[in-house]
Amino acid sequence: MTAHSPKSDSPDPNPDPNPDPTSGTPSTEADEALRDIAQVPAIEVVTTVALHLMSAAAVKVGLGSSFATPSDLNGDPAEPADEIDLDEARTLITALAGLITSSASRLGTFHAAPLRDGLKTLQLAFREASPIPDAPGLGPGEDLTGPVYS
Repeated sequence: MTAHSPKSDSPDPNPDPNPDPTSGTPSTEADEALRDIAQVPAIEVVTTVALHLMSAAAVKVGLGSSFATPSDLNGDPAEPADEIDLDEARTLITALAGLITSSASRLGTFHAAPLRDGLKTLQLAFREASPIPDAPGLGPGEDLTGPVYS
């Protein structure tokens, strides 16, 4: 009687989930995503991050539009006061100030000026939303940008 051996042309039941990239295998989704990221200019990455920080900070200081929450079954808009979180806003505005201040010389006036304007607007909105406003120069990010006056 002859012993049966597994066929050599059958597929491997446990393929390597991380094939060697030098083996000539087709690129994975991660490789494609990496190539996509590599093609994005740094200025675009920085401005996109700044806009995300700006948007989040705007909501936290109460500048965001009201919207219905999923738990609000009758469709009434959320109260703007429910969205305000000045501690979170302070963190976001300070991070935004650091990003803009540190990258402004690389961004150039064309990209940096609107970001600075948005930052100043957020800093003033924070001061206005605060029950006890910080003195000029002591608000979020003002240690990086200098005092902000209206």
